[in-house]
Amino acid sequence: MKVLLIDDHPLILAALQTVIQGLGDHVTVTGAGSARAARQTLQADRDFDLVLLDLQLGDADGFDLLPELRAEYPSLPVVVVSASDRASDVIRAIDLGAMGFVPKRSSNETLCAALRQVMSGGIYAPPMTLGAQPAGSVPDGAMRAGVGPGVGRQAAATAYQTTQPLASLGLTPRQTDVLALLLQGKPNKLIARDMQLSVETVKDHVAAVLRALGVSSRTQAVLAVSQMTREQGGFAAWRRSRP
Repeated sequence: MKVLLIDDHPLILAALQTVIQGLGDHVTVTGAGSARAARQTLQADRDFDLVLLDLQLGDADGFDLLPELRAEYPSLPVVVVSASDRASDVIRAIDLGAMGFVPKRSSNETLCAALRQVMSGGIYAPPMTLGAQPAGSVPDGAMRAGVGPGVGRQAAATAYQTTQPLASLGLTPRQTDVLALLLQGKPNKLIARDMQLSVETVKDHVAAVLRALGVSSRTQAVLAVSQMTREQGGFAAWRRSRP
C-alpha cells in the first residue's frame, strides 16, 4: 500500500510516517510538506492507495485542496488528519469527499483502525454530536506543540454521543440497500438506475432513511452510520453480519 502524507509540520509528518509504516510490511509512505509538493508528487506518480491530508497547510487551505484531489483523483480515498475536532469541520470534510476524519489528538491505535476501515471501503468519523461542537474541542494548531512520539496523545475519555445500534432503526431491506448506495456518495438518479427504481421512489426511501437516523442531510447520515457501526468495522461489515 502506498500512502501520501500531506502536512507542513515536520515533526507531525515524521510521527505519522512512523505510525502508518506500522500498518504492515508492504506499506510505503511518501511525505509532502505543502499543497504544491503534493500536486507534484501525484502528477509524477498516480499510483497511491491513500492520502492523509492536514487542513492547515502553509500554502493552501486543506478545505480547498480536498475537493481538488477528489475531482482529479476520484478513486483515491482521502482521510483528513487535523488538530481540529469540531463537528462543523468533520461534516464539511465529509461533505467535500473525505472518506475519514481523524483528530490529531487521537491515539495511534485509533488512527490505524480508522485507516483500515477506510481501506476496507468504510467511512470513519470521530465520536461527536451532529450539529454541535463537541465538548473539549481545541482550535486548529493547539495540539501541535504537545505531539509526542506518536500522532497525538490518547483522546480524553469523553462520551460525546450515545448512539443506538443501526439494527434498531427498523430499516427495510430496500431502505438498507438505498442507504448503502447513499454512503457511496451516489445521487438519487444513479441509485434509481442501480436499483431499477423510479427517482421518486428513491427520494421516498432516502427521506425515510434520514428520518430513521434522525438527521437532515446525506452528510449527517454518513456520519451517523459511521458512529453506529464503529464497533462492527463499518457499514459493509455490519451488512455481512446480518442474519
